[in-house]
Amino acid sequence: MEMCESGKITPEKAIEILNKNGKVVTLEEAKAMMEFLQLLAVIIVNQYLRR
Repeated sequence: MEMCESGKITPEKAIEILNKNGKVVTLEEAKAMMEFLQLLAVIIVNQYLRR
């Protein structure tokens, strides 16, 4: 899997994965999705650690 320096999936790789599954997205859309998923992950981890 293609990763960037920080070990995360690149937006380009996300586009490739989505295209293989029949979903066509632009680079901007892929970047927005990646940012949203990163924010969601931070929220989930924070909520888990508060317990």
